[in-house]
Order: sequence, then C-alpha cells, then structure tokens
Amino acid sequence: MRLTVFWQRMADHFGPGYADTFARDHVMTELGGRTVQEALDSGWDTKDVWRVVCTVMNVPGERR
Repeated sequence: MRLTVFWQRMADHFGPGYADTFARDHVMTELGGRTVQEALDSGWDTKDVWRVVCTVMNVPGERR
C-alpha cells in the first residue's frame, strides 16, 4: 500500500484533522508500544499498520 493511500484511508475514517493527531498521539501495544507515525518512521509496512488500526479501532470492513 502506498503511503498516500494509507493517509487517505486514515483521513476517510478519522477525518482529515483528527487522522494526524491520532497518528501522532495514540500509542498501540499492537504496534510495539508505538504510535502510527512512530511505526511508519521505524519501517513498518503501511499495510501492516493499516491492519492494526483497523483491528484496534474497529474500522468497518468496507473501509479496510
């Protein structure tokens, strides 16, 4: 998954303003105790990060 697609999905689900805040501030144990942004910065694949976000935040199936 391209990074631009990842961020578009984040914005579609959380809203453009909150997606960035969520990515910077919400620490998830499923990402090794990292935020979304930290996981991406440390080399996690965008598809894997998106899957974690979907699972943790109960993103509806049609948005996955």
